[in-house]
Amino acid sequence: MTAGETRTAEATDRTTERRDATPTETTVEVRCTGHVRTEVGEPRLEYTFEGTTLRAFLDAFFAEYDVRDLLVAETEAEASTSGWADPPEDLPGTWEKNPEGDQTRTYARVAVNGTFNEHLDGLDTRLADGDRVGLMYPFIFCC
Repeated sequence: MTAGETRTAEATDRTTERRDATPTETTVEVRCTGHVRTEVGEPRLEYTFEGTTLRAFLDAFFAEYDVRDLLVAETEAEASTSGWADPPEDLPGTWEKNPEGDQTRTYARVAVNGTFNEHLDGLDTRLADGDRVGLMYPFIFCC
């Protein structure tokens, strides 16, 4: 084995040890609006969790703050609403939604750095230190 191969093998072993020894912690800035802000009690907070995905963040956040029911739809009916107008048969652009079980409630949204999660990788979106996660469930008033 050459010196270069030895250094590469040692670096790989250290990386594997770190990955196996301690889970990755990620710190994100959470911004809450509407009903989520009311329940959390703050519009903005820093939150550290184990993992690197939006799913891991939400699991940890929901364990600490009881806002899951405000954001996550358990059924297709909770994730959709009828509109005021019929949509055209050929919708412009690309329309995507999260798979059932990973959807947000009607009017509720989860965003990463200003982009709705369904336009990224859904709940499997990778998060890095310093990312902004928006948890939105607006106040809706009628007449």
